[in-house]
Amino acid sequence: MLKHAWYNTLVVNPLTRRLEMQIDIQDMDRPLLSVIMPCYNEAATLPQILERVYAVGIDKEIIAVDDHSSDETLQVLQAEAARNPHVRVISHPTNRGKGAAVRSGLAHARGQITIIQDADLEYDPDDYYALIKPIVDGRVDVVYGSRFMGSHTGMYFWNAVGNKGLTFLTNFLYNCWISDMETCYKVMRTEIIRELNLESNDFRLEPEITAKVLRRGHRILEVPISYIGRTYEEGKKMKPSQGFYAILALLKYRFVR
Repeated sequence: MLKHAWYNTLVVNPLTRRLEMQIDIQDMDRPLLSVIMPCYNEAATLPQILERVYAVGIDKEIIAVDDHSSDETLQVLQAEAARNPHVRVISHPTNRGKGAAVRSGLAHARGQITIIQDADLEYDPDDYYALIKPIVDGRVDVVYGSRFMGSHTGMYFWNAVGNKGLTFLTNFLYNCWISDMETCYKVMRTEIIRELNLESNDFRLEPEITAKVLRRGHRILEVPISYIGRTYEEGKKMKPSQGFYAILALLKYRFVR
């Protein structure tokens, strides 16, 4: 169990009926949570998502990685880092992909637990409480946030079908039973994600993490999360062709490595 007194009591917010935790932060050399935020052309949503992450009452650091954006993403991040000492900004000189951005952030992570946070507004940081509690309690070492177990809207039909297909293939190949392999919210002890020795530069990062976690014998606990998908016009980056590469990644890490 993590030696970190980070909550005292559980309460239910009477307005939202959501389970919330009252936080009692203790001074420590390491924050409890490292939030790695890959960013590519997200200047429009960054202020909002950062404020939502700030509002989460958990001892944390935010490591934002600008993947050579062509908009004002880097300038927004630098301004935030100037006013908030818990924000660290890393900048890629060339566009390398989400996987490379996560690896860059992970190299600087100091937290006991690591979570990956997209820089858009599809995922709700209020779900951090439910995501990290099973790890802090010592029940498991890896937690996934499942969009299909929680409330969701705005997901394209064919994207949902593709996601289900990739998740089914994951369950078949790795003899597991999860509902959302492609979720952004993959949360685990920092030493575990470092031991995975991630190598994917693009969205193949998602199946790579899952495959390596399962091959190392870790159990994945899923908890419900909320999800509000954005449109391609709003900047959604996941394309159907990436599903083909995800299949290749699942096969590669099952039979080759």
